[in-house]
Amino acid sequence: MLLPENPALMPTTTTERDTSAKMAAASNPVQIEPQDQRFLVLFDFDETIISENSDDAVIRVLPDQQLPAWLTNSFREGHYNENMQKVLAFMAEQGVSKESIHSAVEKIPPTPGFLKLLQFLQSHIQDFELVVVSDANTYIIQTWLKHAKVLHLFTKIFTNPGSFNAKGQLVLLPFHSHSCSCCPENMCKQVILQEYLTDRQMERGGTTFQRVFYIGDGANDVCPSLVLGPQDIAFTRRNFPMHRLLVGMQQSAKFKANIVPWVCGEDIVDCLEKIVKER
Repeated sequence: MLLPENPALMPTTTTERDTSAKMAAASNPVQIEPQDQRFLVLFDFDETIISENSDDAVIRVLPDQQLPAWLTNSFREGHYNENMQKVLAFMAEQGVSKESIHSAVEKIPPTPGFLKLLQFLQSHIQDFELVVVSDANTYIIQTWLKHAKVLHLFTKIFTNPGSFNAKGQLVLLPFHSHSCSCCPENMCKQVILQEYLTDRQMERGGTTFQRVFYIGDGANDVCPSLVLGPQDIAFTRRNFPMHRLLVGMQQSAKFKANIVPWVCGEDIVDCLEKIVKER
């Protein structure tokens, strides 16, 4: 697997260059039957796989590199999808091109250590099924993962539909509707995870995953973590909302999983390496 040539995505340390070489050298991947993988790994995208909120990176493409006050003042809390639709319409009015947005997305750096994490998961792909669950959108996520040469590692991407129309505007739609009062109206990650686990169990002939690992950072990653069982792990980015909220729920009967905080991808690798060896 080749790594991106964009300088923002290029490894800068000796360790990262070694990781790049190993990933680039990987070839002839083992073909794995869907029911063979023991573990399910779910990734958030913004500030988890990538180092910042992708919306912020896109907004900086504007001539003033920020939104006008009248637009931000119109935002409604809990209505992310609606708010971002306004932003994208404004950007189109300002003449921001598809090429500018595409370039900005490709330049977003990965979160430290996540190239090593993905290299580790690639080398143990017989054990891990990878899925993205994100409140970003299909255009941004697929563009970044494709540019980073890691799109093929993911079995499924759950996110809001996003594509450019004939006028050159990036149009965003809600992923689904739901009745969860804890989540934004356009996406409940718990509903997505529950449905996915049910579907995969049927597709795997009744076989469930031995363990489920959820890697995230934000408040909207708390709801799906409540589905996890005692054998599962919520990998929470240290000192981010998901971490603070779940730590506060550890004594609650609603939350049953284990919490493993992380600062970089290597922290997650250290934990998963031990689990893989537990046959």
